[in-house]
Amino acid sequence: MPGRRGQARASQQIPPGGLPLPRGLSDYGAARSGNGYFASPPNATSGNHRRGDQFASADSMLFPPTRLTRGMDLRQRAEHGRQGLLQSNSSAFHAINGAEVSTDPDYYIGRGGARIRIKAQKADSFHRLLAKFESLDYDVPENEPYLRRERDYSHMMRSRVNVMRWVVMGLVGIITAIVAGSIGIGIDFLASIKFHYVLKSLERCAVEDCLYEPLLIQLAFVVGFVSVAAFLVVYVEPVAAGSGIPEIKCFLNGVKIPHVVRFKTLLCKAVGILFSVAGGMPVGKEGPMIHSGAVVAAGVSQGRSEFIKADFNVFKQFRLDHEKRDFVSGGAAAGVAAAFGAPVGGVLFALEEGASFWNQSLTWRMFFASMTAVFTLNIILSGYHGHEGDLSYNGLLSFGTFAGRAYYGYELILFVIMGAIGGLIGALFNHINYKLSVMRRRYIKSKFARFMEPILVGTMVASMMFTAVLYSTECHYNAEYEMVVHKPQVFCRDGEFHSLATLVFSLPEEAVKNLFHAPPEVYSITTVFTFAALYFVVACWTYGLGIPSGLFVPCILLGAGVGRGAGALLNLAAPGYFVEPGKYALIGAAATLGGVVRMTISLTVIIVESTGDITYGLPIMLTVMMAKWVGDIFNEGLYDIHIELQGVPLLSWEPPPECITLTAGDVMTTPVDCLQTIARVGEIARLLEETEHNGFPVVEDMHYIMPQGQYPIFGHFRGLILRSQLIILLKRGMFCEADGSKQRHEKGLSLDDFESVYPRVPSIKGLHLSRQMREMLYIDLRPYLNPYPYTVTENNTMHHVFKPFRALGLRHIVVVNEHYQVVGIVTRKDLARYREVHGLHSDGRIMRLEVL
Repeated sequence: MPGRRGQARASQQIPPGGLPLPRGLSDYGAARSGNGYFASPPNATSGNHRRGDQFASADSMLFPPTRLTRGMDLRQRAEHGRQGLLQSNSSAFHAINGAEVSTDPDYYIGRGGARIRIKAQKADSFHRLLAKFESLDYDVPENEPYLRRERDYSHMMRSRVNVMRWVVMGLVGIITAIVAGSIGIGIDFLASIKFHYVLKSLERCAVEDCLYEPLLIQLAFVVGFVSVAAFLVVYVEPVAAGSGIPEIKCFLNGVKIPHVVRFKTLLCKAVGILFSVAGGMPVGKEGPMIHSGAVVAAGVSQGRSEFIKADFNVFKQFRLDHEKRDFVSGGAAAGVAAAFGAPVGGVLFALEEGASFWNQSLTWRMFFASMTAVFTLNIILSGYHGHEGDLSYNGLLSFGTFAGRAYYGYELILFVIMGAIGGLIGALFNHINYKLSVMRRRYIKSKFARFMEPILVGTMVASMMFTAVLYSTECHYNAEYEMVVHKPQVFCRDGEFHSLATLVFSLPEEAVKNLFHAPPEVYSITTVFTFAALYFVVACWTYGLGIPSGLFVPCILLGAGVGRGAGALLNLAAPGYFVEPGKYALIGAAATLGGVVRMTISLTVIIVESTGDITYGLPIMLTVMMAKWVGDIFNEGLYDIHIELQGVPLLSWEPPPECITLTAGDVMTTPVDCLQTIARVGEIARLLEETEHNGFPVVEDMHYIMPQGQYPIFGHFRGLILRSQLIILLKRGMFCEADGSKQRHEKGLSLDDFESVYPRVPSIKGLHLSRQMREMLYIDLRPYLNPYPYTVTENNTMHHVFKPFRALGLRHIVVVNEHYQVVGIVTRKDLARYREVHGLHSDGRIMRLEVL
């Protein structure tokens, strides 16, 4: 573990070495041209072209390309980088600090013989780590203003803050439930209007031979509803597209996604998903509910809204990144609980999929928010359905009980096989959706094209499903199947209902219940497999469009169709042994959803809570585990795939095992922009104007030394100061003389002065400093810097660097030598470039390390 409070703990004396080429690719934004790798020279002033706390993307470089050396030492490259040129080396292998570096364009041989693939990025590659994504400041600077406020806190004040945390979580649960109830009721209202006119026209035209009329009516509803959803996403708030789960997962991981927790995003997400589902798109409202809950939590916990320009002067003590993170975790859990009626599953979802920080008190508060959301939504839906006081509506989606429908020991083998099939279906689903998403990003770029795409896809989906109903002739008597939900007659005789129409002309949640609980003879093998095949195509096609769209219900509905068909086939092969296809529909739903999203613990608990019966807990667990194992052979979960496509520097739970051969010196950025403890105003302003770094090491006796065969040295490390702090110090005029005397403000700034501008720190562009102020005035940084940031030595392994980043949500780690002198800095993107790629590779391995 890296040292705390200024003490850097060195690892065992391992000879430095590792990966020179990936550092070159990162430092200078390399792109591939022909058979060679080219790099742009660094920024002339800062020495390393960076944006924010991340590296600039390759297509943002405007310098002419320079040949990149494959066998160049990091120290040599740092020196040459300052001169803006790189030297070439034509040797096939070059020994560097004990590591043998290959000129093979696809691999390098690291210390210890590890063979790691280097992924060269083309100019239009969608696997870059984009510079627009910056990190959140989860680490609290323990400077003088912070310590002064902590000393002033009494026991009563601390108790009051803890009580306010519980109050905020309760409000988050209540408001999330209100949002969920509004979405559910609104979808029911709009969908009932659409189905009324379409089915009425369809039943009439089945006799009068005017089948084009109901199709046109359905297409009119689809175009109208989907247009609203697409407009809100494309022209109002693009981050409202999709389910929002990848974005919230990134936020909880420590990545700042622009606008992801804004009130405008909540409006576009809630209204958009209402019209997307009501328009008949194969999407679910459960995924967007998780995003909605997170936005509610982020807004309530801050006590103000930039959207409506209102500050309610409450909860000011929670206006920090790490406080907002905890509340967003609770909001995500409340969203899951409201969507599925699964409070425990909501807590586990936040833990498994997102949270980078966890403690017992946070767990209790999240569970409280989840229970509050379930109870409040129960009251709302009970009143809406006319059953006040009958609290039996736990969530927006309830699978219904499976009590009394037992399974036998020999069926566990079949459930495991179904899990493997679900993993294969999920891997295929993810692969096709990935290809479609890449095609969209490459060819559908204009706003009008992105607006029209969901409309065109919606018309295709409606036409395909309508045509499938026309060619299906399976009908059953209404009186014999009272448990079937929503039974349209369509082309059937009076007193009968159309089997496939019960799945097509109904909401996805109703279709799921029909597949789970309808008697075996309601759906033939042909009907369920036809529906599953069509739904696979349209669901895969839809996810990733410019509309709010959940993934849970489409995967559940797809898997339920496959599972019910499998159960029917088993009953056909062995009559009397497999007479209950509904339980196979449940297992198929769990298998397919697990194969697509690769969730395990939380998914098992969510499904168990949604069924209200623990009976199928073991089969669901085995199925989900097998689906994940099989799917991971081919690719990653769909959420992770879309995170990668967006270029977000997400850190996994553990670093790639092969990175044990790398050290902090291999992955760090150097040279580094540093400040002195008493810095000239002009130097501070220059760094803020010419760079977009968010953290600056503060040193004494700042100098630049390049020892022979060592990393460059920048002075003795004294702490770290953030960009936001420097801007506030300049705006408040905290100037002094060169020796730190004659402070203009004797009392200094309080922590409230820094927190008052959160989360939108003013830009340096609005600050006007005269030439005299820049040259004659100084700022004493010592009271405001963080004197005890996390540090590592240049010989610490990458694993030691990775762990505090992932566990504590750090933004920077300063790299020092044995004399506590600054030699480099490591940021999130420095580590996120190294990732394991799932899939069957040409060298026979299932997972391989790539460097972006």
